[in-house]
Amino acid sequence: MSITMLINRSGSMVLLFTSLYLTKELHFTIADAGIAMSFYGIGSVLGSYAGGWLTDRKNFFDIMILSLISSGCILLLMLLVTTPFLISWVIFAYAFSSDMFRPANSKAISLYSTPANRTRSVSLVRLAINLGFSVGPAAGGFIAFYWGYKWLFVVDAVTSMAAAIMLYNYLPRQPNEPQKTPSMVLNNRSTSAYRDSTYLIFILLVALFGICFFQLFASIPQYFNTVSGYDEGTIGLLLALNGILVVVIEMPLVSFLEKKQKIFPFIIAGVACIPISFCILQFGQGWMFMAILYTIMMTLSEIFAMPFMMNYTLSRASVERQGQYSALYSMSYGLANIAAPLLGLGIASKYGFNILFDVLILLSLITAIGFLMLSKQATKLKSSLPEMLTKK
Repeated sequence: MSITMLINRSGSMVLLFTSLYLTKELHFTIADAGIAMSFYGIGSVLGSYAGGWLTDRKNFFDIMILSLISSGCILLLMLLVTTPFLISWVIFAYAFSSDMFRPANSKAISLYSTPANRTRSVSLVRLAINLGFSVGPAAGGFIAFYWGYKWLFVVDAVTSMAAAIMLYNYLPRQPNEPQKTPSMVLNNRSTSAYRDSTYLIFILLVALFGICFFQLFASIPQYFNTVSGYDEGTIGLLLALNGILVVVIEMPLVSFLEKKQKIFPFIIAGVACIPISFCILQFGQGWMFMAILYTIMMTLSEIFAMPFMMNYTLSRASVERQGQYSALYSMSYGLANIAAPLLGLGIASKYGFNILFDVLILLSLITAIGFLMLSKQATKLKSSLPEMLTKK
């Protein structure tokens, strides 16, 4: 599964350069590009919901294959459409089909791993994704610069098809069912993820985190291009640095941190890296050193927060509700993908990037405080777990 993700993500360069494609190739305004990109988030939310619904009813393996093939086919439509209306709907359809994959993939990670190595399993898949991601942006930047933006869609579509072939030929269709942990036993009392109030608060905070983090793809490429004056190749290399650092650092770090059997302290540390990152850009004045330092801090945010967020989701859900919980987690990022370009590019076009950075610093600080409060609530619940199990 990790090799499949490596193949798929090696071609995943569309999201990183679509906003530049819309403004430079099709001459959209920055605000119009933000609106079009927000359709990705809408499709992501609905696709994640559909994927979660299907995952609880059908085999997750079939859903992953369907998602990879359909998203590759839909992406080729970007070669034909040029109007804002049609492009927005193609982006929507691509996101819908692509993000049906996420809940099915989350369930696959849960079923192919054990509670003891789940965070490392998440990190292994993320390592493959980011190894591909380190190749994709660098290659995408040079492809866009020398061949043209439309070749990005062709390469991404081909790698999606190749990933589907790899998955179909080599991944076992029916893994062993995992052993149930005490938390799973307790969660069987809950009939729906949508009634789990603690988890819904967690999902809201993840969405706020995503809005801040996804500026890395939504507004920061525009900032690097229009304010700092970097070309597509340089922007691609900066984004590739994010993937390379995750590949080098995340697995050994998570293997060490997982032994501490804690989740929220690392999530809070990851969220706290984001305001530092935007402060660096705020005072960097377009210096390359500051752009690299910003990328490093955002990468640390991702490394600390995302694997443990996913572990919390998979650990909290019972097997019967894995699709629902994973769908909500994916939907939180879908909502973030809607808001990130609208907020980021909207504020930047009207008030400038410095005001945008001020807003993001404040929002990320509020998010970190929210996770801190949720952590205290989780600690109280954990202390009462033995008593609850005894009564049960």
